[in-house]
Amino acid sequence: MTGITLTAEQIRNAPAPVRQWIEQEVIASLGFASKAPAAAPPQAAHLVACSAEDAAGVLERIQRVLPAVNVFFEFGRPGIAYGQPAVMAFRLVDVLHHTRLDNVGQVMTCLEMINQALTQARGDRSARFCGFDNEGHCFIAPQTQASIAALWQSVIARHEAAQPTESAAKAAPAA
Repeated sequence: MTGITLTAEQIRNAPAPVRQWIEQEVIASLGFASKAPAAAPPQAAHLVACSAEDAAGVLERIQRVLPAVNVFFEFGRPGIAYGQPAVMAFRLVDVLHHTRLDNVGQVMTCLEMINQALTQARGDRSARFCGFDNEGHCFIAPQTQASIAALWQSVIARHEAAQPTESAAKAAPAA
């Protein structure tokens, strides 16, 4: 048997699959491994593949709730492709950490708001933004991840385009 010592920074900077493997090994070594078999990820057919227009419609409906907006844009980050057909997997504790919310319950509340916003945007009561498993993972369609990433880039581009105009307006002498 060989042992390895890793710093917190090394673990934090490791690729997501490595962090997940380390997490599972620690949980198993502490005797906290789940006795129940893990649920399979939801099939991609149950998830809606959001277009850029769908993503913009969701953002429009949640824009006044900053935590929900933060959670929504977390899904613009690259996830881990999982299963066939592929879905993008995200760990809820990572979303919690990145959004600086207090607990996973708050993340779940935001995800429910996002699901409701998508249902309204599409006019389809069966539309779901995401699905979950019993191990703390959230799954979205790959197209949804790409649409959110593109939406984020357009938001940033609009903000950057507005900056020089705002700076010029502030610098212009009053007439």
